[in-house]
Amino acid sequence: MGAIIEASHDEAGIIWPESVAPFQVGLINMRADDATCAAAADEIYMRLASAEVETLYDDRDERGGVKLGSMDLIGLPWQVIVGPRGIAAGTVELKRRSTGEREELSLESALARLTA
Repeated sequence: MGAIIEASHDEAGIIWPESVAPFQVGLINMRADDATCAAAADEIYMRLASAEVETLYDDRDERGGVKLGSMDLIGLPWQVIVGPRGIAAGTVELKRRSTGEREELSLESALARLTA
């Protein structure tokens, strides 16, 4: 494990290769105190679990920046970021940790990419 971390990290933290990551997806609820946002994040978590995608769900009552920083430090291959504006627009943000690439996708598109 130490060799993997030594070989695969950046200034923000670990970058786990998908084949050995402790979880495949980090699900971040940006506003745990927002009922709509929480319901959407809960639904995403349940759908990923039913598709047998190992998911770490961050629903702590912390600022968004703290949650994003923690998830980068942990280094899971994918992050699904759920926020009130995105939910209102029918989208979530999907981030690939290894490249930092971010996309706004519909919930269905994000789930299709993660469960393929």
